Amino acid sequence: MIEGSCHCGAVRWRFEATPEGATACNCTVCRRYGVLWIYGHEGEDVFVDGPTKAYARGRKYLNFNFCPECGCVVSWRSNHIGKNGRRRLAVNVRLAEPEAVADIPIDHFDGLHSFEDLPRDGKRVADYWF
Repeated sequence: MIEGSCHCGAVRWRFEATPEGATACNCTVCRRYGVLWIYGHEGEDVFVDGPTKAYARGRKYLNFNFCPECGCVVSWRSNHIGKNGRRRLAVNVRLAEPEAVADIPIDHFDGLHSFEDLPRDGKRVADYWF
């Protein structure tokens, strides 16, 4: 299990699975937030507790959720339930303690141009922190 929280501690998350990778996305929102996402399904393997405010952009497929007190971006949540009855939820792994997530490999997603996964380059979360 991996846990994280916003800076003030009002919003906490827990990830009860082993992430395959942490996604670095270059879309217009993610690059501004500087987030690294790990993905799961709401109420199954990803849980967020505490008050958040949401921002939805464009077609509003997802909400980016942040702490209304300290402003940390905590998660994104799909606004649609999948055909399997599950809702995607991603949490910002940068809000976890570095030791807990250091070895998670980085996945790159081109959310700006091609909307495709890019090849791994061998970097881990620890390589994004200095």
